[in-house]
Amino acid sequence: MSACAQSLSAARLGVVYNLNDDSSREVARYFAQRRSVPSENVIGVQLPDTDLMTPQSFAPVRAQLLSELPGSVQSLLLVWSKPWAVGCMSITTAVAAGYRPEFCVPGCSRTPPNPLFNSEGWLPADTVGWWPAMLLPTKDPALAHALIERGIAADARNPRGTLYLVRTDDASRNVRARTYADIEATLSQGLKVEELMTPVTRVVPDVIGYFTGALRVTELPLIQFRPGAVADHLTSAGGVLKGGGQMSALAWIEQGATASYGSVSEPCNLLGKFPNVRVLFEHYVHGETVLEAYWKSVEMPGQGLFIGEPLARPFARPRP
Repeated sequence: MSACAQSLSAARLGVVYNLNDDSSREVARYFAQRRSVPSENVIGVQLPDTDLMTPQSFAPVRAQLLSELPGSVQSLLLVWSKPWAVGCMSITTAVAAGYRPEFCVPGCSRTPPNPLFNSEGWLPADTVGWWPAMLLPTKDPALAHALIERGIAADARNPRGTLYLVRTDDASRNVRARTYADIEATLSQGLKVEELMTPVTRVVPDVIGYFTGALRVTELPLIQFRPGAVADHLTSAGGVLKGGGQMSALAWIEQGATASYGSVSEPCNLLGKFPNVRVLFEHYVHGETVLEAYWKSVEMPGQGLFIGEPLARPFARPRP
């Protein structure tokens, strides 16, 4: 497995902004300029001022977007804070694959699989007809700019940071802990991996990854992220960016992470609906972008919102 000529680049990324939101437009232009995204890849669409779009209002927006995308585009950056959901699907997966109710059926059910899970290469639009997307929130333009710069600062730094795997006493949300031994066995040869147990009361330094299961991450102010760091918490509503009763994935970005993930509707605690940390870091440390690695780590992404700076590539390898 290695980064190769098929991997995600600025030329293969579409940047989509909301024509009705000045902050969205400005941040999209800033990102495109800083990341050298071709001007023809930057597209504006009309979006409603709402957290959740209806499937009926979403369908023509996606159809217009796909009609305007250059054929070279394989992935998308959505540059706005809302909407973050379409019905019970995340906006990132709804844009990627189209809205289908079976992606977020009610109850504790399995949902359609991700054809990109743990896959090689990265030509998703060409191979499976998906345009995997990541959301860059713009409600706070200063934070959006800082996130973009964080992603750029991460590139090709080959950081010696630590991947933290956190066990909690929240039985329903601690289910990912059963995978920790496999993660350590697989990744510890090339990456420092450390397990923690809550409550975490000390400063957590040098973080390149932080994964836990909790309603709220009380130690968040103690976590010191390196540029390019990824972090998420397994809970029901981490992708609810506004007005939820649980900690939002946006809190990780505000603390200094470069990308995160959370569910916008009840997924129960099915592991396949959350990032597989081993798969994520196997791809990440072999030189893939954070968008590629995060998307390849979730088996059932219909309800999951991917947020962050998509082109961050801290473990970049020279292209062949």
